[in-house]
Amino acid sequence: MPPFNREEYEYKDYLPTYPKIDYEPHVELKHDDRGHYADLEMKALLGAATKVDDLCACIGTQLDGIDLRQLTDKQKDELALLTAKRGVVVFKNQAATIYDLLDIARHYGPLHVHSTTGVPTARKLEGVHVVWSDGTKDFDRIEMERLKSWHTDQPYEINPPGLTSLKVITDPPAGGDTIWSSSAAVFASFSPQFQRYLESLYALQSSEHQKLRALAAGTYIRRPQTDFVHPVVRVHPVTGIKALYVNPSYTHRIVGIPKAESDFVLKFIYQQILECEDFKVRIRWSKDQVVFWDNRVLWHTATYDYYPYKRHALRATPVAERPESVADYEKRTGQKAKNWYEEKMKAIGEDISVPKPVFKPAGAD
Repeated sequence: MPPFNREEYEYKDYLPTYPKIDYEPHVELKHDDRGHYADLEMKALLGAATKVDDLCACIGTQLDGIDLRQLTDKQKDELALLTAKRGVVVFKNQAATIYDLLDIARHYGPLHVHSTTGVPTARKLEGVHVVWSDGTKDFDRIEMERLKSWHTDQPYEINPPGLTSLKVITDPPAGGDTIWSSSAAVFASFSPQFQRYLESLYALQSSEHQKLRALAAGTYIRRPQTDFVHPVVRVHPVTGIKALYVNPSYTHRIVGIPKAESDFVLKFIYQQILECEDFKVRIRWSKDQVVFWDNRVLWHTATYDYYPYKRHALRATPVAERPESVADYEKRTGQKAKNWYEEKMKAIGEDISVPKPVFKPAGAD
C-alpha cells in the first residue's frame, strides 16, 4: 500500500485534529425524549420506506428508500421510537452530509462534545467524533484486550448519549464491521433473583482510560477526567425496558459491595456479552451508509481486521437523560419497569406465567 497522503485525501477536512481548547465540566440537563411524541405505529417513517427489513430477531432494522435529508420532524420522532425498540436502524446510500446528521441529532438533544478524541478540521464541527485509521499500521495484537473493546459511548457523563448516528465515508474492502449487542436482552436472560440483585446496585463509570490514552499520544485533554455513579440497571424512558448499564471499557467497579464481589459480577456480565449470540447484530459498512443506534440499551464494538486499509467515519452524538434506576423510574412514573423477554412474549401472544414442558433441541444429546 502507498503511504497515506493527507493533502490528496478526498475527505481531508474531516481528518481528526486535537485543538487546545478548555471545556467546562458538564452540568445535568433535563431531557425530553422525542420518542414520546411518536405515532406508535410509526406510519410516517415506515410508510415512506420501500422496504423494511429486520436484520436479526432481537435487534437491527434496515430501512430502504428513505433520504435522511428529507426527514420531517414527525419522522424524526418515529425514528427515535423505532431505534428505542429495535436498537439499531440502518440506512444505505445516503447523500446526507455530517452537517445534515448534526441537524437531525439536535432534534434529539444537545450535542456531546468529547474531551479527548479527534474532531474534524472543518469549522463548526466540534460536536463530531471522528473515527479514523489511515491503514499504515496494524492494531497492537499483544496489548489489545478484545473484551474491553465492548462499550457504550460516554457512560461516565452525567447525561450520557442516547440516539447516536455514524456515517462511514471511507470503508475498507472488507472488515471494519460493527457489532451491537442488546443489554436489555442479556439482562432479561438472567434469573429473576439475579435481576433483582442487579437492580439494587450502582457502578462507577470513568473516563480515566481515555485520559491515559490522550496522555500517551501527546494530545490535549480538553476537559478534566469525568467520573460518575450510575445504576447498574437503567430504564429506557420511552419503552420502559430495563437494560444493563455497565461495560468493560468504562465501568471501574460496582460501589457499595466488596471489590471481589464487584469483579465477579462484572466478569459474569461481560462474559454474557461474548456468549449471547442471539442478542447481537453485525453490520457490514459500505460507503455513505448511516446507522442510528440507542446507546442506552446496547453495547457495541468494531472489528479490528481491516489493516492495511483506511477506515473513516463521523459520529453525531446527542446527549439524553441522566440514567434512571428501576426504583426511581417506577416511583416517578407510577408504572412497573418492563422486562425485554416478557414484552417479546406478550407481543406474540405467549403467556410466560404458564409453565411449559422443557424443550430439548434436536441434536442436544
